[in-house]
Amino acid sequence: MRKIETYIIDSFTDEPFKGNPAGVCLMTSDLSVNEMQLIAKELGLSETAFVNKINDGVGFSIRYFSPKMEIPLCGHATLAASKVIFEKEKQKESIRFLNIHGLQLDIQKNGEYIIMEFPIYETEKQAAPNKLLSALGLKKVVNSEYNNETRILLLEIENALELRILSPDFEQLKKSHDSINGVLVTSKSQQPDYDFESRYFWPWSGTNEDPVTGGTHTFLAKYWSRKLGKKKMNSFQCSERTGFMEVELISEEKMTIKSKAQIILRGELELSSDK
Repeated sequence: MRKIETYIIDSFTDEPFKGNPAGVCLMTSDLSVNEMQLIAKELGLSETAFVNKINDGVGFSIRYFSPKMEIPLCGHATLAASKVIFEKEKQKESIRFLNIHGLQLDIQKNGEYIIMEFPIYETEKQAAPNKLLSALGLKKVVNSEYNNETRILLLEIENALELRILSPDFEQLKKSHDSINGVLVTSKSQQPDYDFESRYFWPWSGTNEDPVTGGTHTFLAKYWSRKLGKKKMNSFQCSERTGFMEVELISEEKMTIKSKAQIILRGELELSSDK
């Protein structure tokens, strides 16, 4: 019987049962892709991170699985994995992760906050199909753009209040497009403490809605930086669970995401040794 140290973490929140829950599995030996996929499906969270120490003693490999497929990059699961490692190894002030594509993610501890360094991605104009807008319940958008690295369509709308009450028809949404991983809807915030808000729907590749999504900010931060003329901004994801983060563009290629996470559950997952 193989035992895997396993956690559930609420990311991008300072309160339990808010933010975005992620699974974290600390591995001492390799798991097959099928085993990781089955574990992610069993946990049923939007993503589960599988973390393994690299022989250099400093870094960790990290892979992310939704209940449906492997995801190359996930912000909230990275934050969750960082929280676990910092709690277990309290002397650590920094961590380096390497994802499946060899992308290096540098993480720093700053008191109760965790600061993650992520790449910056571009967006390009791409029209949204009318069927997709209808499935979302949108009559019009301010702008429609696409990010190639994440295969996510970005839609800006005028009003954050409209964003909060969106109630998509997910069956129709999934049928409305056949070549994206998800659709991000965003708006300028009317809250004094936040610059912009967003919600992320991804029935194509994960759950219907991801409560708080760090990975989308790899292109969302630059999008709003151009519009607002700011390098440092506060983001609010206005899903039912809600969540927050501070984003900052620190170079042309790099940005940071700063937030908190809460450990909700820790235990052991058991796998038969003959699997």
